[in-house]
Amino acid sequence: MEKFLQWIEAKFMPPMAKLAEQRHLRAIRDGIISTLSLIIVGSFFIIVAQPPVKAWSDAIAPNAGKILIPFRLTTGLMALYAAYGMGYSLAKSYKLDGVSGGVLSLAAFLLLTIPVNVDAVLTAAQKAGVKGAAPIGGWVLPMANLGGAGMFGAILAMIFAVETLRLLKKYHVTIKMPEQVPESVARSFEALIPAAVIIVVVWFIRVWLNFDIQKFLMDVFKPIQNVAGNSIWGVIVPIFLITLLWAAGIHGVSVIGSILRPFWLVALEQNAQAAAAGTASTQLPNLVPEQFFQWFVWIGGSGATLALCILMVFSKSEYLKRVGRFSIVPGIFNINEPIIFGVPIVMNPILSIPFIIAPLVTGIVSYIASAAGLVGRFTVLAPWTLPAPFGAYAATNGSWAAAILTIVNIGIALVIYYPFFKMYEKKMLAEEHAAANNQLSM
Repeated sequence: MEKFLQWIEAKFMPPMAKLAEQRHLRAIRDGIISTLSLIIVGSFFIIVAQPPVKAWSDAIAPNAGKILIPFRLTTGLMALYAAYGMGYSLAKSYKLDGVSGGVLSLAAFLLLTIPVNVDAVLTAAQKAGVKGAAPIGGWVLPMANLGGAGMFGAILAMIFAVETLRLLKKYHVTIKMPEQVPESVARSFEALIPAAVIIVVVWFIRVWLNFDIQKFLMDVFKPIQNVAGNSIWGVIVPIFLITLLWAAGIHGVSVIGSILRPFWLVALEQNAQAAAAGTASTQLPNLVPEQFFQWFVWIGGSGATLALCILMVFSKSEYLKRVGRFSIVPGIFNINEPIIFGVPIVMNPILSIPFIIAPLVTGIVSYIASAAGLVGRFTVLAPWTLPAPFGAYAATNGSWAAAILTIVNIGIALVIYYPFFKMYEKKMLAEEHAAANNQLSM
């Protein structure tokens, strides 16, 4: 195992570290993260509209549509917000104006959706014969591709818009204003020609060629999305790669999450929409959005390290006991850098084995439980710092079985970590005794 970890450090780690900092992937990661506050708040309106207690749910049902409006305008528009955030981040990485990059990305993304004319559509009040009710008319923008389903389109629009802005500025195909002109005005004129190119190109492709880029991208990525969202391989492969990278000292979630997060967000949004439509928690379309890993697998952080924290608190090794005591409180709230770098787990051939195996086992157990309908599936983006049972309960919109499963998984992780922990504890005790003897002999 030690030679394997050395090989990872020498051969595997450099390209993965480089991939994690690739500017486009970093922009995607930062742009999506910028939307999380909206998505978290919006997701909780599903819990309010569809509470886990039937009596409450029946009482709220007449107003459920009104309660869900914040959800539809936050989580339901996540790709819209992400388009701006990603464009801003990528433009800044090129030392371009971030606002211009965000606005142009947003414009390119919106142009991928053709507005619909709904003149003559009447309000429910008119249909019911209420006098004085005004008609709803004009052009509206369908929301279907502005949420998770449109994330791939948002990414493509962002790359096209910012790269166009960069290339035109590089070759000085912009309008340069005198220095006396206010910066905000100069910035707008500088983006004028890039905006014209971006809008005309996207308009021509989407409208005149009638090429639905959103549908094309969804068709292309559908096999990957199905694997990522519903397959056992969508559980095993990410867990293995993330823990392997962490064992080598690379933030595995940053690397793998940058690639898979768009698929996970699509899966979560589809579940949330199905839940808002009244689908039972155990019958939602996707088993494995990112929250599956957060609450069933990464209990205490990547590697399911809360179990190791618990073992270390009662360790005979003075060093491990101290690390366990200052790591367990952060671990309860899913922060495990203290234990990963304090033990350390990084480049540790003994503890790296359960660090990889425990999440794989709990991930497979949780997948089987979810596929069998024994636990609720995920609809809510709950704050990741919640203790696991509470987070699982909130994120599944009130599934007690999901909360119980997290406790079962902690027990499984304890069993897997225990023999490796005792092996490492024995090694640390020998070192501590040797150090104490050296002190006495001096």
